[in-house]
Amino acid sequence: MVFGKIEEEFKEFLESRRKYNEFIKNGLIDEDEALKLFKIDNWRDYLKLFDIASRVRDYFKKKIEITSTIHITNICHVNPKCLYCGFAAGTSKEGYYEPFRLTDEEIKKSAIAIEESGIKRVSCSSAHGYQGKEVIRALKIVKKYTNLEVLVNAGADLTEESIKELKKYGIDTICCNLETINENLFKKVKPGEELEDRIRVCKLVNKYDIELSTGLLIGIGESYEDRVEHLFYLKNELNVGEIPIMGFNPYKGTPMENHPKCSALEQAKTIAITRLIFPNIRITSPTPTIGAELVQFALFGGASNVATVIPKNHPMNVKGVGNPKTGNLEEVVKMIMDLGLKPKLDWRRYENYLKIYGK
Repeated sequence: MVFGKIEEEFKEFLESRRKYNEFIKNGLIDEDEALKLFKIDNWRDYLKLFDIASRVRDYFKKKIEITSTIHITNICHVNPKCLYCGFAAGTSKEGYYEPFRLTDEEIKKSAIAIEESGIKRVSCSSAHGYQGKEVIRALKIVKKYTNLEVLVNAGADLTEESIKELKKYGIDTICCNLETINENLFKKVKPGEELEDRIRVCKLVNKYDIELSTGLLIGIGESYEDRVEHLFYLKNELNVGEIPIMGFNPYKGTPMENHPKCSALEQAKTIAITRLIFPNIRITSPTPTIGAELVQFALFGGASNVATVIPKNHPMNVKGVGNPKTGNLEEVVKMIMDLGLKPKLDWRRYENYLKIYGK
């Protein structure tokens, strides 16, 4: 196994520090080594993998970020719908079955509540069909009334003009998940979209020097070779600041409701391998895709951001993308601290929040 070589290279980096840029550029493993790690199947190797990945994370990320969510609209114009989607109107009665579009006031109240809970970052997501106008609307409101860091996610719905507009209003991160770069699989599970449209958006985000978030949806039928190819495509072809690792978690009523859920262990392994390829970036685990009660697995694997975390004062009923169950703020903070890690929070606000909403 490759652990001896990984340990030696990390030790050399820690002792010299002179090859920082080279270390960040190359990471700790190549494609062949990544594939070998994907094929581990015993607990000893899992523990070795999680140990080194967590130590790499701890060197570069001193605190675990927490990201909350505002869903702007679920009225999606992709046709036919993605086979797994429970977010779009009419797809799953477990999800957002009824159509909605938040008012400006609802976005404002949600953002203020999130900031008052002590969370410092929010994801604002929109369905497809608005050329980015809905996430621009949300960004302007959130930036006007709070100091939250803002990620927006409208997939391939963004145009070059809307990306320029997002930059004008102070966007921190734009997310456009490729999900898989296996084109046949992409077309099978997302028959109403084209992979090249999502790649185009990612390249435009890079063009305008905005932090790019783009991730993998695993457990949908891809091979380990597909995952390795995807990760090294991100490494070699894009400038990525954040990678969400999302495990398939079925929504009832969708065409993929009987497709098996991706295990938390498989997600943690993918996160750990991603950490060894990308030592210093934000690696995100959205709570609904791993299971809100299993976030520790993502942290074992070297994740540095827990997403779709909802405080009790959030005025909207938020459903997860991937599965309806979201992470509760207090429970996520406890999970992080139980592992001896430090959550990134505004502690004064969080303590005030606990006085009102704590158990």
